[in-house]
Amino acid sequence: MKAIRRFTVRPVLPEPLRPLSDLARNLRWSWHTETRDLFQSVDPEQWAESGGDPVRLLGSVRPARLAELAQDRRFLRRLTAVAGDLHDYVSGERWYQAQSGDLPAAVAYFSPEFGITAALPQYSGGLGILAGDHLKSASDLGVPLIGVGLLYRHGYFRQSLSREGWQQEHYPVLDPNELPVTLLEEADGTPAQVSLALPGGRSLLARIWVAQVGRVPLLMLDSDVEENDLGERGVTDRLYGGGSEHRLLQEMLLGIGGVRAVRTYCRLTGHPDPEVFHTNEGHAGFLGLERIAELCDTGLDFDSALETVRAGTVFTTHTPVPAGIDRFDRELVARHFGPDAELPRIDVDRVLRLGMETYPGGEPNLFNMAVMGLRLAQRANGVSLLHGRVSREMFSGLWPGFDPEEVPITSVTNGVHAPTWVAPEVFRLGARQIGAQRAEDALTAGGSDRWDSVADLSDQEIWDLRRDLREQLVTEVRRRLWASWRQRGAGAAELGWIEGVLDPDVLTIGFARRVPSYKRLTLMLRDRDRLMELLLHSERPIQIVVAGKAHPADDGGKRLVQELVRFADDPRVRHRLVFLPDYGMAMAQKLYPGCDVWLNNPLRPLEACGTSGMKAALNGCLNLSVLDGWWDEWFQPDFGWAIPTADGAGTDPDRRDDLEAAALYELLEQRIAPRFYERGRGGLPDRWIEMVRQTLTHLGPKVLAGRMVREYVERLYAPAAQAHRVLRPEVARELAEWKARVRGAWPAVSVDHVETSATSATAELGTTLTLRVRVRLGDLGPEDVEVQVVSGRVDAEDRITGGTAVPLKPVGGPDAEGRWSYEGPLALERTGPYGYTVRILPSHRLLAAGAELGLVAVPAEELGEGGVLLR
Repeated sequence: MKAIRRFTVRPVLPEPLRPLSDLARNLRWSWHTETRDLFQSVDPEQWAESGGDPVRLLGSVRPARLAELAQDRRFLRRLTAVAGDLHDYVSGERWYQAQSGDLPAAVAYFSPEFGITAALPQYSGGLGILAGDHLKSASDLGVPLIGVGLLYRHGYFRQSLSREGWQQEHYPVLDPNELPVTLLEEADGTPAQVSLALPGGRSLLARIWVAQVGRVPLLMLDSDVEENDLGERGVTDRLYGGGSEHRLLQEMLLGIGGVRAVRTYCRLTGHPDPEVFHTNEGHAGFLGLERIAELCDTGLDFDSALETVRAGTVFTTHTPVPAGIDRFDRELVARHFGPDAELPRIDVDRVLRLGMETYPGGEPNLFNMAVMGLRLAQRANGVSLLHGRVSREMFSGLWPGFDPEEVPITSVTNGVHAPTWVAPEVFRLGARQIGAQRAEDALTAGGSDRWDSVADLSDQEIWDLRRDLREQLVTEVRRRLWASWRQRGAGAAELGWIEGVLDPDVLTIGFARRVPSYKRLTLMLRDRDRLMELLLHSERPIQIVVAGKAHPADDGGKRLVQELVRFADDPRVRHRLVFLPDYGMAMAQKLYPGCDVWLNNPLRPLEACGTSGMKAALNGCLNLSVLDGWWDEWFQPDFGWAIPTADGAGTDPDRRDDLEAAALYELLEQRIAPRFYERGRGGLPDRWIEMVRQTLTHLGPKVLAGRMVREYVERLYAPAAQAHRVLRPEVARELAEWKARVRGAWPAVSVDHVETSATSATAELGTTLTLRVRVRLGDLGPEDVEVQVVSGRVDAEDRITGGTAVPLKPVGGPDAEGRWSYEGPLALERTGPYGYTVRILPSHRLLAAGAELGLVAVPAEELGEGGVLLR
């Protein structure tokens, strides 16, 4: 029979065990080994049954066992020590508190998903895992972050396979009362709520759940409240589900409701108000509109409020393709804003103008969330050096007249939270070498360029560690494969072969990620006979573990999964290649350490960063990847292999896959497998072990999320906080009025005449020419602009590459025709074809970049004097 009502019955812990509740409710346990070990000792069998979730564990332990532990002095000493360690962790000074300078009092970090732990399944893939690692590292560093997201009642789907290998989705219902979260309450004990106005006089209410991630609170909004109608209750039903209006409401709740949740949390707890708002992808972009509305309520006009909000906003883009960005129909957005809906004090046209694709190549009837994110943020970044370049190209239409390299989008390369992803065995080996505290500091705060202590590890220690981790993976794979086949309908009697799946002494390759087409899950199947030879080689076999989920609406991705599964089902190879369904954090934490090689073969340059290879590298796994994302930035032959790419503009996609698959097979056959199986004098694979050592020594410190968060603090958060503080209301009005004046006057700004002291088209290296320029500024003055000479090498079409901009000085004017004169030196410092041009940019002390307004004036072509050829 089915229950008509459900309760969550919480355990009553004996008084000596009360600290267990605090430990369970702080998600630091998810990356703190001593805390997890303590919970495991409460009841090892129930710990395994609960999936390593302390909240579920405490809800299932027998009262007699709790009474027994309450009298166990050894257990109570351990409990006191672990609880004291957590207290010191959340209250003591850390890296952030030791920094000098004016750092933000708090930062609000918004993301549609957060991957903190498998016990809180609120993530689908890399974006969520990255957001979770960002929060954890901020906690380790003491950065006063507030995370903001949604609490999805179904999370992301659970994946299983049909007998035919077709992906099937399941959406288990999550009860917040059974999750490691706490309901935020008002002083009178009632649930704190935020409300959004909907068209037709309706409203959307949401409660605020708080997950404590070490020192960092994560606020999660939940619309499944009784006061909402059925449709509104379902707004936070599942991650990335529903149609356009459903997604729009999710993103309005995340952005607008998220700001209101932050204000409520700070009011109730005394947490400092954020000075910086960080938008992790465009989904939360509406947060800027809510902050503008807040300022307008204090009497500030829209334009001045916009400048204030921009100064304190950081926007991070994670997508390298326009198709990965949420875009909504103009009319749908218009219906949800204005007098009859949300933010009634802001003119709907002002809202729409922030997100419309009003640039060459854009679709003028679509509202683009990333475009709005960029227009509402003074500072923006991609997530690797290559992705920064791709983003500047992709969004260059927002800054017409500027070369892509001048588009104001920088990059901060992603990192991963080492305490979450490093196997305990790896940590213990490091702790034995340099001490537990130094090892923990190295993995969290980072800061060093090299981990030289790895050099002191013996070859035997490294090889024994790698085999131990591989053996653990084999055990885990067999367990999961058995469960998967049982789900697919197989009887126990037909699964005896699973005991022979994988071999702890065989070269093991891992491939696990989401399954969009560009990640090319099935590239390895391009030549099946050749792959089979690699898997079954008599002397140098390989084995491959594959996992990944296709989006529920992506039948193409599901077909790729099925193709891989059907190959893996072949009795000839099923002991060497396996597909594990339901890829998630719990599986990943076993998979990364146990692999010898981590494979990544996306279509370059469509991988923004790709952090799975970073997690593998921290465990001594070597990377085999296309030069994309972070691997393009940090690859060296000392610690991995680069798959050659055939990404020329004229290459047919099928031909490209054939070429790159052939290059992959070649690497495996000729270089990777021989090196793994080759033995030196001591009977160990010396050259392989040296590559593992180099990976840990050189890549380890680079791939840390601690390094990433420090970069965000120093390069983006601190400047944003300082810019925000400067923009007091009167300063914001001055800046807004200046921008309006410059935009209005710009059509009359032009370069009128350019001349140099050069007497011919050639010159000697080291020569300095004098440049004289006359410009028209219309209603502007020299204080409003900067006149620059831009010089550098030129290509066959006279385009300047790698140009250097130098400001010229005003020397007179205006003359009778209203022209101003500028002069300056032009140093010829490079040989070969060399050219220059002159341009005029708006200039103001509060601009973060010369391209910020997207305005530039350059000479008419007939003014050009051609390039100067140096010899």
